[in-house]
Amino acid sequence: MDDARVTTGASAYLGLLTASTILSSAMPMLIILGGLAGLFLSPSPALTTFPASVQVFAGLVAAGPFSIFMGRAGRRAGFCAGGLLAAAGGIACAWALAEDSFAALCAGHAALGAALACFQYFRFAAAEVVPPAWSPVAISLMLTSGLVAAFVGPQLFIWTKDALAPIPLAGAYLAICGISLAGLLPLAFVRPSRPIAPARGRSSLQALALLRQPGIAIAIAMGAVSQGVMVFMMAPTPLAMIGCGFSEATAGDVIRWHVVAMFAPSFLTGFVIKRIGATAVVASGLILLAIAALVAAAGLSGPHFYVSLIVLGTGWNFGFIGATAMLAERVESGDRALVQGANDTIVALAATICTLAAGAIVTGPGWTFLAMASFPVIAVAALALLSIRSSAHAAG
Repeated sequence: MDDARVTTGASAYLGLLTASTILSSAMPMLIILGGLAGLFLSPSPALTTFPASVQVFAGLVAAGPFSIFMGRAGRRAGFCAGGLLAAAGGIACAWALAEDSFAALCAGHAALGAALACFQYFRFAAAEVVPPAWSPVAISLMLTSGLVAAFVGPQLFIWTKDALAPIPLAGAYLAICGISLAGLLPLAFVRPSRPIAPARGRSSLQALALLRQPGIAIAIAMGAVSQGVMVFMMAPTPLAMIGCGFSEATAGDVIRWHVVAMFAPSFLTGFVIKRIGATAVVASGLILLAIAALVAAAGLSGPHFYVSLIVLGTGWNFGFIGATAMLAERVESGDRALVQGANDTIVALAATICTLAAGAIVTGPGWTFLAMASFPVIAVAALALLSIRSSAHAAG
């Protein structure tokens, strides 16, 4: 029986990992496409990043409902729904470019943003198919799927962006549709999970009250800060670089290496968490985010963009995976759907605010001001993390 359980868990994990790898390829493409498509269709320069903002906001709205849906219908059903939604979004955006419709572009990005919010739950699904002691490693290795996406996504963008010329970028959006449908196939190897019943004797409101517990609240806050600061600097990078005279290809290459840095450390992050703890890994992530902002503020040359975005990606990896591990170890199975949904909603809210602010700042005060604006947020997060660590030592 134990051997059968291990085999089933390994098969499920492999199916989840393969599906995540394929579906994640859309993410780096959308980093590039969001601003560029907006540049073609927006009625005002101030609205250039609006499709990307709509995408992030849709993720905010969809995160909670997707978590609840997965709690009731299972992970596989949820990921299939997300893949179909991403395919529909890709088609809508391609049609928007063909018809010069900014509204349709925003609608397509809304669908894509909701799908990306769904795909975030792969990390939690990974933790559920392995023994609890190996959850940090399972979460971390699941995020290595983004490493493949870092190379495949930008290259796929280059190959397909002019496929429907003279309609710019439409081919890339149709490519997103294709990979979204392809990503559904490995889910056939994932056995449908049973609905997760709420913890015995606990209502939904009581489960959400867990968010006030210091350990859970800090875990959510660290995830939100890591995601928010990363998006704040990443989203306007292509626009800032093009504004400085760099080509689209160079901007795409910077994003490529940024995404590599986001996910390449995942081969080791989980093992590091097992050795020194999630809190120490999150603290390291905050330090790296601060260094990235400092390098970005120091200059506008190619090396400055490359180094700052690479360090930014590594800082996000430590902060986000560490925060996810902190949350996973503090929440019972019956509370997962609500607490994970609340977590990802708050993370998406932070990303939405940061994306909107980034667009306004980079087209106004500029890139250097944007980089410096990250420091106060990182400092407050570091103080909060220090306080919970001090409390833990005192309790010990």
